[in-house]
Amino acid sequence: MKKIIYLLLAIFLLNSCDVSVDNPNTITTATFWKTETDAQYGINAVYNMFYKPGTYSRWLWFRLDLTSDEGFSQSPWAELKEWTQFQYRNYNFWEGNSWTYRDCYEAIFRANQVLYHVPEIEFANEAEKNKILAQAYFLRGLYYYNLALLWGSENNSLPIVLEPSTPGMQPEGHNGTEVYQQAISDFTEAQKFLPEVWDDANKGRATKGAALAFRAKCYMQLHQWNEAKNDLQWLVEGEGMQYYDLTIKYEDNFRTDTENNIESVFEIQYSDIHKAPAGDGDFDVDPNLGLNRGQFFAPPGIGWTDGEIRPWLVTEFKKEKNLNEGYDIRLRHTAFYSEQHLDFPNNERIYSEVSNDATWNRDNWKGRVFYRKYSSEHFRDFDDYHNPTNVRLVRFADVLLMYAECIAQSGGNLSDAIAHVDRVRARVEMPALAVNHPAVVSSKDAFLKRLQMERVLELATEGQRWADIKRWGLLDNQAGIDELKSRDPDFNNFIIGRHSCLPIPSDEVNNNPNISQNPDY
Repeated sequence: MKKIIYLLLAIFLLNSCDVSVDNPNTITTATFWKTETDAQYGINAVYNMFYKPGTYSRWLWFRLDLTSDEGFSQSPWAELKEWTQFQYRNYNFWEGNSWTYRDCYEAIFRANQVLYHVPEIEFANEAEKNKILAQAYFLRGLYYYNLALLWGSENNSLPIVLEPSTPGMQPEGHNGTEVYQQAISDFTEAQKFLPEVWDDANKGRATKGAALAFRAKCYMQLHQWNEAKNDLQWLVEGEGMQYYDLTIKYEDNFRTDTENNIESVFEIQYSDIHKAPAGDGDFDVDPNLGLNRGQFFAPPGIGWTDGEIRPWLVTEFKKEKNLNEGYDIRLRHTAFYSEQHLDFPNNERIYSEVSNDATWNRDNWKGRVFYRKYSSEHFRDFDDYHNPTNVRLVRFADVLLMYAECIAQSGGNLSDAIAHVDRVRARVEMPALAVNHPAVVSSKDAFLKRLQMERVLELATEGQRWADIKRWGLLDNQAGIDELKSRDPDFNNFIIGRHSCLPIPSDEVNNNPNISQNPDY
């Protein structure tokens, strides 16, 4: 799928002018949506949005990772740094806000094209048509989930668009809850016809398990615990359990040679098939299909270092020893930090630039912690825009921890919830929760509070933390903000009621009277 995913379609520009001049070299909606092949090209164009800088290739990570208490920025690019510090001045700031907002709706637009045109195409096998439509529902739901998570609020309104956009369209606005509900509706349609598994040639396409996992994430943000638990149950204990398990080695979730493994529920297929100077614009030929994140978060002298990890994460990892009296192996594969070669004596030297004392004694490295997950197996001197490492958007460990949370929140058996967390800990040879955290055995509140830290240790820097702290209500009251401040001083700038969502780009609000900005902005 890595090789076929980029299929550029120029059919998405609609002309409202009365004068028509036909260009025989131009594909139009009148000439394109005719065959099964056209339909396949159309759905591939929606997947193609994963390779755009505004989404998962680059800028979405600045919102998901750096805005939470896990990460921050010391970038010399002042405005970029300010946007990780809740200092939003120009709501149209392209890289920090508008680009991701635009690309989410562009992906939705492409999905709407498929959902509008493909039903009219005659297929030899109706099941194949249904699978294409189901993928379009899934991908549209994924981007509505991102919109609700990042910009959604009960005090503003975002467009929900369910048909191909036309010039001058001014869609109605909907609050954050309604946007989540739209995502839930899309995932519901998707899971009806998505296969439980694809053949090897189609690895990376959405599956039923992926749709249920993301629908559960939506339900959880709305605190609909029973509904989320039912979805997750299919993956953990139901028919889907045959497809998912934890990998034996934790690090196999972040390597290029162990992609699409048994722990992967949904992952983006990145590739370095097109090396530099391959670009990532909408109309670039032989485009960049790689992950840009590693280049932007890499240490000084290797990458741009626009993102870093807060040092408290290293401290938290070191609070517990594993069953062999060593440090949690997840720390080794999450971060680069100065004592790493001492804490893990057998630490491989693949990253020679970050494994020696002389480097860490440099003034621009001292006391800093850098991203390791989803970096390349080697750094390529400012050429890591083309990182081929797949990003696992949902993996089974995340599902187990979500399932545990839903069991506890819905009043289920606490010992069952604990068992799922212990399963995740056992994979990395950490003792059972009851050994070092005995209070969790008899207290739902103590368990849920501990679970907050268990999710950090397992999933740090994987883009999950912002949804977590938002779902747990830490952004809604002063006690929660004070807790976050203790780990991340950027939260000294956080204003309750305002910064739990991003500002909608000003141009969008000004051009559509049917949507509204959060009044606190």
